[in-house]
Amino acid sequence: MANLSDALQQLREERERAQSQVEKLGSAISVLQDLVGGNGSRTLRSSARGGRVVSAAARRRMAAAQRARLAKVRTQSHPNGGGKSSGIAIVRRTLSVAARRKIAAAQRARWARVKAQRKKAA
Repeated sequence: MANLSDALQQLREERERAQSQVEKLGSAISVLQDLVGGNGSRTLRSSARGGRVVSAAARRRMAAAQRARLAKVRTQSHPNGGGKSSGIAIVRRTLSVAARRKIAAAQRARWARVKAQRKKAA
């Protein structure tokens, strides 16, 4: 009789484990259904982006509007009508060779310090 009682107890424990696993699978399925959608027609990627579809013509209009906004900002930053077409040349200062060498040497020294710290940390 003890063997039958032990067997019955083992079967009940196995049933409880199986039920908990079925519940876990059910919750995983419901999470995936929420992500994909009820019928599975949308992919995870499109639902994450919001699913907004814009036609090519609408994209062209948006691009034209953005270019117009940018042009307006440019003209406001140059009160004389601005830019290259105004006839006023922007003077660009160039560095001397010695100055460029000093900057390059300083940069090499900075990188040497960084590499030494990395080597020391490793």
